[in-house]
Amino acid sequence: MSNKVVARFRDGRVIKGISLDVDPAKPVFHLRPAQGTAMEIKLSDLKALFFVRSLEGNPTHKEARALSPGDVRIRGSTLVTLRFADGEVIVGLTIRFPPNKPYFFVVPVDTKSNNIRMLINRDAVTSMEAAAGG
Repeated sequence: MSNKVVARFRDGRVIKGISLDVDPAKPVFHLRPAQGTAMEIKLSDLKALFFVRSLEGNPTHKEARALSPGDVRIRGSTLVTLRFADGEVIVGLTIRFPPNKPYFFVVPVDTKSNNIRMLINRDAVTSMEAAAGG
């Protein structure tokens, strides 16, 4: 199955496309942009890789930063707040906190988010904490 992904690099670049071989245990994956040929991407060069519903997204959607009351996804998960060097803050759920691997998955708290899940590069995170209530 192909995944629609948005690669956000630590240097600020963004590449959108399709990938078939993302594996957090492997150092590289391949991304095929809408225009052009597949390219090899190093996970270490990324801030995060966003698995998305749509490559276009919805620029008018404002991401919720709190779980909806009664959201059962919190069971077995930790609510985390991640801050990056560029100032971006992501609030999501992860199954292991603190993460014990260099790359870890977070799902957005916003169930209407274009993001399905995010593969985070731990080295790109400047601060990480369990959010209140997590």
